[in-house]
Amino acid sequence: MMRSLYAVVAAAIILLGLVHVGATFALFDGLTSRAIWFASGGLALIFTGLFNLLNRAYGPIAPGLRWATVGVDAVMTLFALLAGMADAAPVAQIAAIAGTMLAATLLSLRPAGMTGPAA
Repeated sequence: MMRSLYAVVAAAIILLGLVHVGATFALFDGLTSRAIWFASGGLALIFTGLFNLLNRAYGPIAPGLRWATVGVDAVMTLFALLAGMADAAPVAQIAAIAGTMLAATLLSLRPAGMTGPAA
């Protein structure tokens, strides 16, 4: 059950990242530094989701990966909160994105033996 939830949360983060990168083309008229920085936020989300999928699969045999994932998740949770506040995003939007990141952080903190392959 928790392994499935972790996969869903990681996939949701990747999907958020893909939407973010895709929105770049709708929000910006051309290739500008602001557009690149906006797209980089989506790439950061995609890589965060990928870290979580890797941790889900290999965390029990790669403790360094597990702790790197915990760090990435914690930083991205804080970043999502700060970015939402800086842009004066609606509370529901901040809660959804930061909540997803927080869920990934909590799931990545679980003991490594609980995140391994199903028997």
